[in-house]
Amino acid sequence: MVTGSNRISRQTGHLASSRVRDRTGRRSVPEYSYIRGDSQYLKQVRCANLRVKMSLGKTPVSVVNLGRIAYRSALQIQQRYIKQHFDSSGQIPNTVLLCEHYPVYTVGIRRAQYPAEEEQRLKDLGADFSRTNRGGLITFHGPGQLVCYPILNLGCFKKSVRWYVCKLERTVIEMCSKFRIKASTSPDTGVWVGNNKICAIGIHCGRYVTSHGLALNCNTDLLWFENIVPCGIVGKGVTSLSRELGRDVTIEEATPVLLEAFSEQIVMDFTDGHVMDFLLFYPDCPA
Repeated sequence: MVTGSNRISRQTGHLASSRVRDRTGRRSVPEYSYIRGDSQYLKQVRCANLRVKMSLGKTPVSVVNLGRIAYRSALQIQQRYIKQHFDSSGQIPNTVLLCEHYPVYTVGIRRAQYPAEEEQRLKDLGADFSRTNRGGLITFHGPGQLVCYPILNLGCFKKSVRWYVCKLERTVIEMCSKFRIKASTSPDTGVWVGNNKICAIGIHCGRYVTSHGLALNCNTDLLWFENIVPCGIVGKGVTSLSRELGRDVTIEEATPVLLEAFSEQIVMDFTDGHVMDFLLFYPDCPA
């Protein structure tokens, strides 16, 4: 961990955290900057009050923001990170991928072949359509939705898929509580505010390496969900952080809160001496 100053790699555009002391001499929370990498220069954008703590045991976790990206491209990137786990003979590269997608409807493995006519109907609305190997039924991803794909080897933490899914649910519930939104689980998948789903969860786990993850509605256009029965659950709706709070909540506002909640749920032996042992990389950070 870096102390006293930020450490920037000109080769990658990564930024490590720095920990500062307040006026009383006590250690304060880390301060971070988003770095945009460039072969000619680095442009630094200061992000005040970004309070994120993440250290999964003794294993560092890299957080990579892919920006807005096509769903199929994100799938390919996930596969690359998964392959690193299986090919790595040294340190296991645990990573959390963050992104938002262009409009797309996706279906999981818990369904027979989706009718071609229905697929074409959804495509005619201006969205892509993709079949995946995650759990769950049909859902929508699009702008204004924070998507989180943890690529983790559960052998580093706890070899239990049920435990992991529970931690994802608790992460979102805790994150919502930080916004003063009362969320909960239900017999149906995902995280709910009343009878409205605010976050979809669908994962894949092979040889204890996770992929896919969660999709949190921040300021998503919820009209896209009216064209389907989200996750195959009849009689229930969807909501977002913006709808629940009556104001615009962006992905940029929600991201550090989600990461902090994630660290609180996954890190069972968190100590102040190992705060923020991961790097932030935002390739599409605005100038």
